[in-house]
Amino acid sequence: MVGGVTTAPRLSHIAAQASVSEATVSRVLNGKPGVADTTRQRVLAALDVLGYERPVRLRQRSAGLIGLVTPELTNPIFPAFAQVVEQVLAGHGYTPVLCTQMPGGATEDELVEQLVERGVGGIVFLSGLHADTSSDPSRYASLTERGVPFVLINGYNERISAPFVSPDDHAAMRMAVRHLTDLGHRRLGLAVGPLRYVPSRRKQQGFLEAVGEGQSGVVQHTLFSVEGGQVAAGALLDQGCTGIVCGSDMMALGVVRAARDRGLDVPGDVSVVGFDDSQLIAFTDPPLTTVRQPVQAMATAAVGALLEEIGGNPVQRTEFVFQPELVVRGSTAQARS
Repeated sequence: MVGGVTTAPRLSHIAAQASVSEATVSRVLNGKPGVADTTRQRVLAALDVLGYERPVRLRQRSAGLIGLVTPELTNPIFPAFAQVVEQVLAGHGYTPVLCTQMPGGATEDELVEQLVERGVGGIVFLSGLHADTSSDPSRYASLTERGVPFVLINGYNERISAPFVSPDDHAAMRMAVRHLTDLGHRRLGLAVGPLRYVPSRRKQQGFLEAVGEGQSGVVQHTLFSVEGGQVAAGALLDQGCTGIVCGSDMMALGVVRAARDRGLDVPGDVSVVGFDDSQLIAFTDPPLTTVRQPVQAMATAAVGALLEEIGGNPVQRTEFVFQPELVVRGSTAQARS
């Protein structure tokens, strides 16, 4: 909009944004054949990014609603997952409905009921009650009985019959521990969430297995938050840990804060490794060494599995495990002699 008037799309702007020729843009906008579907989608995405309205004839009717149930959005890893899930769904013509479990707000069960009432074609659960071993898994069996397909991200539960998508938490801990031991750290700590959560349990197992002989490991269970990391760090530092692995990047930032409150330098006195690698973590002080969740691959696979289910092609009721990646930045360094 310029001065209240909708501007006509500029072919040159759209072509530059989509990395195609102006002729290709013209063919897409005029609904002409001879353009690959991926190229057509790129041009339409460029229209959206530049703020132009799509021509009426190109506006896709929604294939239906898909629910996405997430925890709070203050941890940037959850918006990162939500963004990819929404992009992939939109690429297949579906309209995503984001439902967030804010403290004091609707519960997961209430959100699911609202989604089912709205006639969603399926639901993606991200780090929901399925990851909590103390919760009743029958709620998911009930969803199956009602004919609503769903897929679960992060937190495998063998009592639930559905496709699961997870990072390899054991491999993540092996990478983090090996990195710290290669730097000469012998007293290692793990700050991780409550043990009832599957990702926490797996990270603890992976950490203790990786520590093995030659060094010692201490585990502190806490809240998955900056404040939780800060509290855990106090106990780990009191026990002489010079290298601390964390269950999330938010917890790692709390560990850095706790170390500095004690007058310790990160990474001079204490090395810190996070987990997730959400978008802004490279710009923290110091830039955080972390284990990156393969968000793009995991979210894309989860949506793919759900769409297969919706299409009447049942996906194997198992866990699809994705490999994480160690990203070394400035929060880890050689241990002091």
